[in-house]
Amino acid sequence: MGKRTESESTKLAARSTLQFTALALLVLVVLANTAFAQTTGDAVSTANSVLPDLSIKIGASDLSSAGGSLPAAMKLALLLTVMSFAPAMMLTMTCFTRIAVVLGMTRTALGTQSLPPNMVITGLAMFLTFAIMQPVFKDMYTEGLGPFLDGTMDERQALEKGVVPLKRFLVAHARDKDLALFLEITRSEVPEDVADIPLVVAVPAFVLSELNMAFQIGFLIALPFLVLDMVVSSVLTSMSMITLPPVVISMPLKLMLFVIVDGWHLIIASLVKTYDVGG
Repeated sequence: MGKRTESESTKLAARSTLQFTALALLVLVVLANTAFAQTTGDAVSTANSVLPDLSIKIGASDLSSAGGSLPAAMKLALLLTVMSFAPAMMLTMTCFTRIAVVLGMTRTALGTQSLPPNMVITGLAMFLTFAIMQPVFKDMYTEGLGPFLDGTMDERQALEKGVVPLKRFLVAHARDKDLALFLEITRSEVPEDVADIPLVVAVPAFVLSELNMAFQIGFLIALPFLVLDMVVSSVLTSMSMITLPPVVISMPLKLMLFVIVDGWHLIIASLVKTYDVGG
């Protein structure tokens, strides 16, 4: 009996210890949660008192703007759509395509593999595009975007008038046969004014003309380097140096010739002169 009583006392003491430990842990958790909630509340209230309230508002306070214009949700959707198509518009509606293709073909004709890198060629083509297209962008702002921001013109009128300078640029640098081709594809009538040409005709005709012109310029650039490669190959063959690759000799000669004539300056100056956007 004494052993049982001692054993039961030990079990009761252990059970009491476990219960006390669990109760202490529960109290600690409650106190920690209370302190964390208080600290978080103080931090949130402090942040709310320091940071200003921000809100984004498009159009009127409700979904439909005053004056029967497009709803705010529709304006936001159109804005996101235009932003997603911005790279495609940059490639197909400006002189970026011709410049990038010519610079890439120049690098291929030199035989320098990936020098200059693609990022350098793309960045140079982009800044040249902005420099060449600046008068067109200025006319688009003056005729469409500027009056719209001033409130003197609605969205539809600003779009119709603001796109006219761009259409004028696209049609002026597109071949007549390309315009006729896409007029036939789209089954559109031949308009009397440039402003009446739809963009679905002007844009692909302009891109096709740009690719044709870019490959012509690239061929003229690659022709002297091709002649130099043939001369070097013929000389090595006549000297029975068949095991020596001709590119080992021709590439330094091409680079030397390109540097002597200041090739990059000549190419960029010639590309800029192929566009007439002053008038």
